[in-house]
Amino acid sequence: MNSWLLRGLGMASVHVVTRVVLGLAVTQWPLHGSSLRWVSLAFVVLVALLWGGLDGIRDARTAVDEESGADLTMMWLKAAAVAGVLAGAVSWLIGVTTGIALGDNTLFFELTSGAAFTILLVFLPAMLAVTVGRFLVRREARKSGATAAPAAAGAAGAYASEQDYDVVEAAEENYEASEHGTGQGYYETDQGYYENDQAGRQQADDQTSGGGRHYVDDAPTEVFEAIKPENGK
Repeated sequence: MNSWLLRGLGMASVHVVTRVVLGLAVTQWPLHGSSLRWVSLAFVVLVALLWGGLDGIRDARTAVDEESGADLTMMWLKAAAVAGVLAGAVSWLIGVTTGIALGDNTLFFELTSGAAFTILLVFLPAMLAVTVGRFLVRREARKSGATAAPAAAGAAGAYASEQDYDVVEAAEENYEASEHGTGQGYYETDQGYYENDQAGRQQADDQTSGGGRHYVDDAPTEVFEAIKPENGK
């Protein structure tokens, strides 16, 4: 069943049931007829508002963007036309065949003026609710996107800050190691180079009495002269 036909039949049923209940209530409490009519009118409008609002919310959540939504205007216009004509005909038939006071309107009136009033009573509230439902969902989506962007930027900034901190900390450790002779370099003395370990420091101290050595990050590579063969061999 088409969506517009389903909504048209549903709103026609609501309209007919409301008119029947109104007719019975007016017969029971004739002095409150005006108030009962306003309550019935508000009920029909409320149903159209709720149904249209649900359609607007559902369409906004499923659509990729604002331009790709469903054509709810034509759907609800067709549904309102079905509801107006069908509700007028059924109400006239119930009024003729039963003793329920549904008015003395003719079939022509029910299918023209009465149907036009029902169409407006269904279409206008439904479209208003569709617009509001779409607006609320899209506003919530924009808020969610605006909140997610600063959060992602903050996380990236925090990650970069941690990296910078690690780099600075590593540089400070290397500097302290070079100052205190605890790195992976060598001790330089007049006698040569000694590795930066307990044995190397002890040898350097023995050679210089602890005063003539200093720490270097790396020792120069010793260059050996090429061996020349004797007698050209």
